[in-house]
Amino acid sequence: MNKTPARLDLKQMIAMGVGGMVGGGIFSVLGLAIAQAGHAAPVAFALGGVIALLTGYSYARLGLVFHSDGGSFTYLEKAFKPRYVARVGGWLLLAGYIGTMGLYAFTFGVYGTALLGGDGNPAMHHLLASFVLLLFLGINLYGVRETGNTELLIVTAKVLILLLFAVIGLVNIKPDHLFPVFNHGEQRVLMAAALIFVAYEGFELIPNAVNEMEDPQRNLTRAIMWSIVITIIIYITVSLVAVGNLLPEQVLRYKEYALAVAAKPFLGEAGFLLIGLAALFSTASAINATMFGTARLGSVMASSRALPRAFGFRRKQNNIPWVSLLIITAITLVFVNTSDLTLISSFASATFLSIFAAINLSALRLRKQTGIGVVTTLCGLLLSLASLAALLVYLWQSDMASLIKLAFICIGVIVAELLFSSGLFSRRE
Repeated sequence: MNKTPARLDLKQMIAMGVGGMVGGGIFSVLGLAIAQAGHAAPVAFALGGVIALLTGYSYARLGLVFHSDGGSFTYLEKAFKPRYVARVGGWLLLAGYIGTMGLYAFTFGVYGTALLGGDGNPAMHHLLASFVLLLFLGINLYGVRETGNTELLIVTAKVLILLLFAVIGLVNIKPDHLFPVFNHGEQRVLMAAALIFVAYEGFELIPNAVNEMEDPQRNLTRAIMWSIVITIIIYITVSLVAVGNLLPEQVLRYKEYALAVAAKPFLGEAGFLLIGLAALFSTASAINATMFGTARLGSVMASSRALPRAFGFRRKQNNIPWVSLLIITAITLVFVNTSDLTLISSFASATFLSIFAAINLSALRLRKQTGIGVVTTLCGLLLSLASLAALLVYLWQSDMASLIKLAFICIGVIVAELLFSSGLFSRRE
C-alpha cells in the first residue's frame, strides 16, 4: 500500500523562506551596507525589504495560478512567447543560486574556522565550506519531510539567537552613533540597498515547493509574506544594533566579523561565540533552503528541455530530483573553493534584481489570470530596476574590475544557454 507523500506545513514553509533569506547575507554584507549608507544602513535594509514584499506578492499571485516546481522559470515561460526569454532567465537564476550557496558556504567556513581557533587557516576554511554543502546534499537526498523539519529546527535556533542579540543590543545603543541618520547622503542609501539585496534572496524558493506543501491556496501567500516580514524585522533590528554599537571604521576593519564584533561591547567575548553560532545556523539553513528549491527548478527546466535531460531524473520512492541535486552541489563546491567573495555578492544581487524585475513584469502581463493590481506590480518593477541601475553605477564608479567580471559572467551564461538551445552540445529530440 502506497503511503501519502509527506507535505510541508505553513511553519515549515515560513522557515524555508526565512532560512533562505537570513543566511550569510546579514553576516557578509552588513559591512558593505554601513560603508555605503552609514547610519542609514537600517533604512537600506528596509528599502530592500519593500522591494522584496512587492515582488513577493507577485510571486504569490503567480504561484497560485501556475502550480509548478519551476517557480520563476515557469512564470517567465507563461508570460513571454519567445522561449529563449524563460530559458536565459532560468540559466541566470540557477547561476545566481549557485553564487548565493557559494556565499553561504564561504561564510560558514569563515565563522566555523574562527570558532575552532583556526583563523587564517585556508585549508580548514575550505574543508568546512565543502563539508556543509555535502551535509545538506545528504539531507535533501534523504527526504522532503526531513528537509522541512531540519529547516524549522535550524531557523528557530538562529532567530532566537539574533533576537537575544537585538534585545540586549538595543538597550546598549549609543545615540551619537545613529545621528545624523543620512550622514553619507540620501542617494547612497539606494546604492547600499542594491549592494546588499542578495540578503533578501530566498523567499522566491517557496513557490518551487508548491506541489509539496499543505493547502497551497491558503498557505502559499501567507508563507511568502510572513517570511519576508520576519526577515525585514530581523535585518532592521540587527543592523540598528550594529550601527549603534560600532563605529563605521570598526565595521570595515572586521568585515565578515562585523556583527560578531558588534556584540562585544555588551556581551564581551561570549558575544562573538553567540553570533558565531548564529552565523553557522543561518548559513546552514540558507544552504538547505536554496539547495531544496534550486534542484526542483533544475528538474522542471529539464522537462522543458531548457537543461540537459539528466536534471529531470527523480527517485521513484520519494520523487526527489537526485541528479539535479548532485550536479548543482558539485558546481557550487567548485565555485566556493575558487571564487571571490565581493564578486559573488555583486553578481548575486544583480542577478536577482534582474530576475525580480522580470517576474514583476510577468505578473503585470498576466494580470488577467492572477488578478494582481497594476500599481503594486509596477512599483515592484520600477524599484527593482532602479536598484539594479544603482548597483551598476556603484560598480562603475568604485570597482570597474568587478563590473567587467560581472558582465563576462552574465554574457557567458547567456551564450552557454543559447548554444545549448541550438543543439550544438546535445542532440535534440
